[in-house]
Amino acid sequence: WGHEALAAAAWLLESDDYLFPYYRDRALVLARGVSNAQLASAYFAKLGSSSAGRQMPAHFSDREKNIWSVPTPTGANCLPACGVAWAMQLDHRPNVVLATIGDAASRQGEFAEAVSFAVERQLPIVFIVEDNNYGISTNTEKLNPFKLGIFGKDFVVNLDGRHPDLVYDSLQPVFHKARTGGGPSVVVAQLDRLCSHTSSDDQRIYRPLDEIEAMQSRDPLDVYARELIVAGQLTVDQWQQIQSDISLQVDQDYWAAQQEADPKPENLLDQLVADSNSPCASSLLISGKPRMVDALNEVFRLGLASSDRFVMFGEDIQAPKGGVFGLTTGLSEEFPDRVFNSPLAEATIAGVGIGMACYGMRPIFEFQFIDFVGPALNQILQNLATLRWRSRGQWSCPVVFYAPYGAYLPGGALWHSQANESLFAHAPGIQVVVPSTPEDAAGLMWTAMHSHNPTLFLIPKHLLRQPMQSPEPWSAIEMGSAKIRRSGKDVTLVTWGNCVEIAEAAADLLHDDISVEIVDLRSIQPWDRPTIAKSLQKSGRLVVVQEDGRSCSVGQMIISEILSDPDSFYQLLSPPQLVSKCDIPIGYNPIYEFTALPDQQRVVAALHAVMEY
Repeated sequence: WGHEALAAAAWLLESDDYLFPYYRDRALVLARGVSNAQLASAYFAKLGSSSAGRQMPAHFSDREKNIWSVPTPTGANCLPACGVAWAMQLDHRPNVVLATIGDAASRQGEFAEAVSFAVERQLPIVFIVEDNNYGISTNTEKLNPFKLGIFGKDFVVNLDGRHPDLVYDSLQPVFHKARTGGGPSVVVAQLDRLCSHTSSDDQRIYRPLDEIEAMQSRDPLDVYARELIVAGQLTVDQWQQIQSDISLQVDQDYWAAQQEADPKPENLLDQLVADSNSPCASSLLISGKPRMVDALNEVFRLGLASSDRFVMFGEDIQAPKGGVFGLTTGLSEEFPDRVFNSPLAEATIAGVGIGMACYGMRPIFEFQFIDFVGPALNQILQNLATLRWRSRGQWSCPVVFYAPYGAYLPGGALWHSQANESLFAHAPGIQVVVPSTPEDAAGLMWTAMHSHNPTLFLIPKHLLRQPMQSPEPWSAIEMGSAKIRRSGKDVTLVTWGNCVEIAEAAADLLHDDISVEIVDLRSIQPWDRPTIAKSLQKSGRLVVVQEDGRSCSVGQMIISEILSDPDSFYQLLSPPQLVSKCDIPIGYNPIYEFTALPDQQRVVAALHAVMEY
């Protein structure tokens, strides 16, 4: 406690405004309309709580009241808050987003990115930094960016966060400014953390006793009550009765919550992902020999033309560049109000996309190369992957993040040649797609654009400009549905992305010596286990070819799953083989690149190896 006076900010929020709180905002969310009974249910981790018992207490969420689900990594709420604010701005709505953060977390890079983006776009957002001078046990006096002078004094609004009247009066012009197109504000509220960080912390270890005693005298509830009593607006008896009534109500709420139903084991996977039955388009693209780059560009155009909910954002995607690979060529001229260049800030791209999707937009955002996604991992792993599950399905972020991916294009070196699909496949809640043909790129992208789940769409840049003969018509493709690229009876070869081309070339080298069935996985999360199992019933032999590194990889997972399944295991006539990139980065010299990557000869050797049994 100690942050209670900030509850006054709730009185400045309208019903369609959004609140992105953090875990010290109990009073603020109560003032916004969350009931104490809801907080009690969350305290006991009950099935009916806002997270179905998945989040720690004080991780508030209420979709009906536009209170976004609190993530534990402090500051991770700021960029999604900007996404909602930008979406409201694009919709010309007179609403405001309030995002709160602790003073220690204001050193997070994402906070700086959020403020920068808000200023750049003049977003209707208010950031409140709740400055209680501590980050757990660390005094922030010499760490706080505001006290270090990082932010200009004219830009920051300072207020006494211990008094509700002062909070309300100071925030009125700030909210009016945001609501009337004046842009964002950063408010620093000075207040006290009157308790230890958590129930497992003891602040007496690191805070002087006189400091603790002094701040207890500044308890905002006691101070405000005394002022009201002195002013004759409240009597001592009334104040005591209020406290007694509240204490009784709290006891009743918590006793009742304790009796609520707990989650059951069968609830574990509830709302991890949504059922995603996407509409099928009978004819998506032109016939002939299209290239993957053309197919994706046309799908983007069709989506933008079909609904004003689609919006695109990424580095260099506007004209004249149209993206470094030309994936968005011509789109910003045709849809200037929905195709935007981003700053060179991957966390911003990810966080803003998540927020816009939560609001109801359909973001299709570009990472220039998947190699550069590192700064965005906090948003991808902490928010994108978990939001639906941690909010019991009340919040979701159906966003598509696409990125050029992979090697087999000499000269990319370490940071223009990575695959990394295994990293993202380890994040439950995200669809991961790697197409190998123009029609699959188009069909899977169309499905992703209409899915209720977030999608990471990895585009093999080696294949982007290769003309390919394609069947007609093109239509949406179900996630988790593999494609048999070549029928065979001797060996099942599972692959995806760039390695489909390698697998087909290897099979050609064998002529009729070995009959290879090539299974193009197309999406690796979810992945099509039944198609692989059915193929193994014929062949009894398995080879997996992947571009990613060997250790802890998708290929190893597939082999492990097959070996763990008795039906598949006893059909095997030989040990499965994995052909993979070495556990090594890609070097600039092509000798390094092609030595590290799977090639036809290694695939042929693996096929011969499984035939020796």
